[in-house]
Amino acid sequence: MKIAVLVSGSGTNLQTLIEQLHQDETSGIDIAVVLSDRRKAYALTRAKRVGIPTHVVRTQDYENRLDFDAEISRVIEQYAVELIVLAGFMKLFQPPFVQKYRNRIINVHPTLLPAFPGAHPVADTLAYGVKIAGITVHFVDEDVDSGPIIAQSTVPVLDTDDEESLHNRIQVEEHKLYPQVIKWYAQGKLKIEGRKVIVKREN
Repeated sequence: MKIAVLVSGSGTNLQTLIEQLHQDETSGIDIAVVLSDRRKAYALTRAKRVGIPTHVVRTQDYENRLDFDAEISRVIEQYAVELIVLAGFMKLFQPPFVQKYRNRIINVHPTLLPAFPGAHPVADTLAYGVKIAGITVHFVDEDVDSGPIIAQSTVPVLDTDDEESLHNRIQVEEHKLYPQVIKWYAQGKLKIEGRKVIVKREN
């Protein structure tokens, strides 16, 4: 299965997907292209090092967000991608794009959704004083971090935590769960019933 990984930053999740999926011949998953909305995103360097094609699509190069989305769609179609994986991609898609790729876009968010959606989830988690944090892998819909939840993993919040320490421990769980969910998708193990996503287990 060919996937596209969309990135905006350093690409730690991308690196995990490269090592656990792209470079594992038994996974059946090929990262066909990496796209970024930032030319200097280090994630692009990670992709180039292993020969994965990269593209930069910046919002400022287009008259509106619909045109921006359309260019991303054009690139994705060029590589015959079956699943769009968001890995630190900091732009929101417009409804027509989401509708076109319904249930073919997934994202990982560093909280236990529906708690603390948006751009500063770890800081919001600490500010609220919760005792359990975590991660959520979900399908993308038209709203912010609100699509059907595929899988979650918990991370305890320590009294000594700051944003960096908590985020580091959350990332450890991200690097375990995100590749697993992509494997489930590739293996046809995800069944969507309304807002519920059922993972088909082996008998």
